[in-house]
Amino acid sequence: MQHLRRLLDAYFVLQSVFVLSRCFSDPEPGPSAASPASGDRFKIEGRAIVPGIKPQEWVSSARVLVEGGEYVGFLRTDGSFAVYDIPSGSYVIEIVSPSFRFEPTRVDITSKGKMRSRLVNYIKTSEVIRQPYPLQMRSSGPHSYFMKRETWGWTDFLMNPMVMMMVLPLLIIVLLPKVVNTNDPEMRKEMEQSMNMLNPNPELPDVSEFMTKLFSKGSSKPGGGSKGSRNAALKRR
Repeated sequence: MQHLRRLLDAYFVLQSVFVLSRCFSDPEPGPSAASPASGDRFKIEGRAIVPGIKPQEWVSSARVLVEGGEYVGFLRTDGSFAVYDIPSGSYVIEIVSPSFRFEPTRVDITSKGKMRSRLVNYIKTSEVIRQPYPLQMRSSGPHSYFMKRETWGWTDFLMNPMVMMMVLPLLIIVLLPKVVNTNDPEMRKEMEQSMNMLNPNPELPDVSEFMTKLFSKGSSKPGGGSKGSRNAALKRR
C-alpha cells in the first residue's frame, strides 16, 4: 500500500508540474514571437508644406496614405506626420487632401532600418532621384475641379473656316492686279485662256471679259477719249 501511495504521489506531482509548465509556457510564445516582429517594424516621418498657407487651415482634412491606404497616418497641427508599424520594403507615400495636390514619394526601408526617399517615376522605374529624409512634401497647387469657361475673341472669328473662305478670295482679287503685270499681252492672253477653260458653258457670263475689263482699267489709249468726245459733239449738232 505504501508503495502504491508513493506511485500515486509521484504521479500527482508530475501532473501538477506538467500543468504548471503549460500555464507558464503558453503566454511565452506570444511575446517572444512579437518581439522580433516589433524589432523589424519602422516608422516613416516627414512634413507636408503648403506655401503661403498655415497648416491649421487644411491639415484636418488631409491624410497620409502608405501604399494606397495599406497604412494610414494623420497630420499634426504643424504639418508633420509619422506612420508607425511599417515593415521593411518599398512604399509609395501620398498625401491626400481635398484642397491641395501633393506629388507622391517612394520610400525604401532596408531590413536594418535605413531609409531612402526618391521621386516616383512610373515611366522610368529604374531612374532614381534622391529626396531628403525625413520627407519634405510640398504642395504643387490647389485642385482644379472645374473647367475654365471658354471666352469669345476676335481670333475665333477670323479663324472661322467660313470667314476665311470669304476673305481669301477677296484678297486674291485685290492683290493679284498689283502682283501680276497686266500690261503684258502674253500674260493677259494666258489668263483669258485659263478663264475660258473654267467657263465651258457659253450661257454663263464670260469670266475672261470680266478679267480683261478689270485689268485694262487705266490702260486705254489717250486718243480714244478725244474721239468719243468729238462724236458726241457732232451728234449734238
